[in-house]
Amino acid sequence: MKPAFLHTDRRESFTTWRLRTLMNWYPMYFGTGGRILFWAADSQELHLRLRLSAWTYNLVGTIFGGSMFAAADPFYMVLLKRVLGDGFVVWDKSASIRFRKPGRQALYTKYMLDNELLAEIRRAVAEKGETERTFRIEWLDADGVLYAEMERVCYVAEAEFYKQKKGAGQRMRFK
Repeated sequence: MKPAFLHTDRRESFTTWRLRTLMNWYPMYFGTGGRILFWAADSQELHLRLRLSAWTYNLVGTIFGGSMFAAADPFYMVLLKRVLGDGFVVWDKSASIRFRKPGRQALYTKYMLDNELLAEIRRAVAEKGETERTFRIEWLDADGVLYAEMERVCYVAEAEFYKQKKGAGQRMRFK
């Protein structure tokens, strides 16, 4: 049973159900031990679970920190790319993790992209051609207790701006 904080009024579409299913079986993601539980039809919300298992335990019998990091890896970049569309280039730029407690039970996280944030990203890209955004990810147990927190920085650029920047012989440097 999913924790109460994962409740949503959004629904999956056939397309996002299929993406979720394929991603859960994609070897590189499957190997993290993570599981996508929900992927909203508008790609503005996604839920993950990470259990202690043969895939995820460490030497001291808790969830391996690398599993937490890897299971949470691609999703803000993927969601932004899906929501913003082909006119934008999106890259993960950096990430950090801070462990708060050893995980011995299932952990969950929820990704959210609200309309205000998306409008802010579009506005910044329209003004400067590119922007960066920092997202916070929290691994929580079913009671909402924090076990690890991550920050992920995503780079977003207008596709033509990115192409010109890249084609101008500039070395692609992310600010």
